[in-house]
Amino acid sequence: MEWTEMEERAERALLVSLDTGEFDAQASLDELYELVKSAGAEPVSSVMQKRPAPDTAFCVGSGMIEEIAQACRIQEIDLLVFDRELTPTQIRNIEDKTEVRVVDRTMLILDIFAQRARSSEGKLQVELAQLKYMLPRLAGKGTQLSRLGGGVGTRGPGETKLESDRRHIRRRITALREQLEQVEKRREQVRRRREKDGVITVALVGYTNAGKSTLMNQLTQAGVLAEDKLFATLDPTARALKLPGGKTVMLIDTVGLVRRLPHHLVQAFRSTLEQAAEADIILNVCDASSPEARVHLEVTETLLAELGCGDRPIIPVMNKCDLVPALMDLPVVGGAVRISALHGGGMQELLQAIEENLPIKMQIVDLLLPFAQAGLAARIRKEGEIQKEEYVAEGLSLTASIPPELVAAVEPYRIEK
Repeated sequence: MEWTEMEERAERALLVSLDTGEFDAQASLDELYELVKSAGAEPVSSVMQKRPAPDTAFCVGSGMIEEIAQACRIQEIDLLVFDRELTPTQIRNIEDKTEVRVVDRTMLILDIFAQRARSSEGKLQVELAQLKYMLPRLAGKGTQLSRLGGGVGTRGPGETKLESDRRHIRRRITALREQLEQVEKRREQVRRRREKDGVITVALVGYTNAGKSTLMNQLTQAGVLAEDKLFATLDPTARALKLPGGKTVMLIDTVGLVRRLPHHLVQAFRSTLEQAAEADIILNVCDASSPEARVHLEVTETLLAELGCGDRPIIPVMNKCDLVPALMDLPVVGGAVRISALHGGGMQELLQAIEENLPIKMQIVDLLLPFAQAGLAARIRKEGEIQKEEYVAEGLSLTASIPPELVAAVEPYRIEK
């Protein structure tokens, strides 16, 4: 007997877009194509219909749903992906009409989040978002969830499967919120410790697949997963980064953003995004080779404004400049730093921009401290950063990066080199 291993083929997906004039439907559909690929499905084709408003029964018109059903049969489609959020009734009606499983944009993003989450906190956030999305949609499942029906043993009072599921989901949501509160308390303790120790944080934020993780690896050799996929990074990563002036900062990689990210997803990942909101400096990383580069920057800036980051230095970082044919083709953004995270181009300019925006301007000094000034040397170690030191006959010779409040104290011991 011979055993043959069958290769599991990717689900074939048909993408459906409805253009009501609310947003750029084609750009959103192009992004949906990348989202479907990131989720592991194969986008086979797409359809778009212009309507003044979504149809209450099928989202698209009755004629279009007939065409979609026929296309599903001809192209052997396994999955219909709609580029907007659907109601439970619409999902049920479309599935009944086409006999194909249906997911909407939110369900798709949640599925990608579930695949990418690695940390316990990330998994908790994904499950909470999924349950909150599922709860109001249970009614759309109809009578198949009911344990009451016609027949022996099913008559009389009892609890429907629908009611039981709702109670279970509500209990689970409460438990998840309590667990996340504990996680947030631990993060708050870490944040306070960083503040007490004077640690300056720099957050990488920006559109998904802009190259934030590649930049993180280039600057800190962090070994973070960096793939050409949307939402390759879901869990935040923090690594120490030493600047040319000697100051060490904490660099934090955060989850990427997409246009029309559903509000409850932003709420679910608010604690993760708040790492960016609490950072001293924010790097708004953007894919300069994308025709939507300026829109991506604006999406990020809008979310940062919602999180209350208006008073922080935000440095626009135009990544993937090596993919842009000519410098003239780059979007003109004031104060932007042009880099290639993959090849390491522009890294010195980026580090200099970070240094110039540090909340405390560090000053490099050469000193010769007498042995009697051991207390001042200890203060320099605590509040500044020593780059080089050597004991000589006269005392301690050192080069250090110090904050402004120490300049007056060390002035008598400064030497010229």
